Amino acid sequence: MSYELSGKLIEKFAPVQRTESFKVREFVVEKSDEINGKTITNYIKLQCVQDRTGILDPVNVGDEIKVHFNIKGTRWEKEGRVTYFSNLDAWRIEPLMSGGKQMASDNDHLEPLDTFTSTSEDAIDDLPF
Repeated sequence: MSYELSGKLIEKFAPVQRTESFKVREFVVEKSDEINGKTITNYIKLQCVQDRTGILDPVNVGDEIKVHFNIKGTRWEKEGRVTYFSNLDAWRIEPLMSGGKQMASDNDHLEPLDTFTSTSEDAIDDLPF
């Protein structure tokens, strides 16, 4: 299941190579909501992993953005002690204009990386399975 969050990018960190085969990049979005006449501000830390770490490159600290993300949960056990972790894994970031409207982008014509469409029937025959 996919979720969305709009807010202001207030911090982005450099990519970190955790292991030989795993890379992560964290960033923080400031989200303010009006609840019963009172403004509540939250700071949400999200991450991009592997080939998605570059999706932060075109946006700058202070930009209004919309983040599409998945919630991931992990169970970790060490020395008989169990710990649970939750991660917010971003897979798309869209810049917004003030007022929450989406800005036009050079990548508007691109499909998400997790979809595949083909206009050629021969493309299906090229699959290795």
